[in-house]
Amino acid sequence: MSVKNFEDLEVWKRSCQIAVDIYQSLHSSKDFGLKDQMQRSAVSIASNIAEGSERASIADYIRFLVYAKSSCGELRTQIYICQKIRIETKQEPLPNAKTLIAETKEISAMLQGLINSLQKSVS
Repeated sequence: MSVKNFEDLEVWKRSCQIAVDIYQSLHSSKDFGLKDQMQRSAVSIASNIAEGSERASIADYIRFLVYAKSSCGELRTQIYICQKIRIETKQEPLPNAKTLIAETKEISAMLQGLINSLQKSVS
């Protein structure tokens, strides 16, 4: 792989951006429990990519990429739940929810591609 550090990875950059987007989208939310969990899930994606890349082995790196992918699925689920709650309580819908859902799907696919590439490099 020609990537020297995690900051060069497009998936890490996009993961950081979705965390920023989640923070901005939920800025005025009073649902502190769901807001906190969504922010934690979003931050966890980029953080696990970075942490895994700093590990000593490819197996560890892959494990942390799997954690990042899991957090991405967790965040997508929370976006769906947030939308449902807001619809049922007649609140303003989560801005850009469709875009956020699409982005989590793309990030998840990118992570799977990176996982596959790393697995091939050690086999």
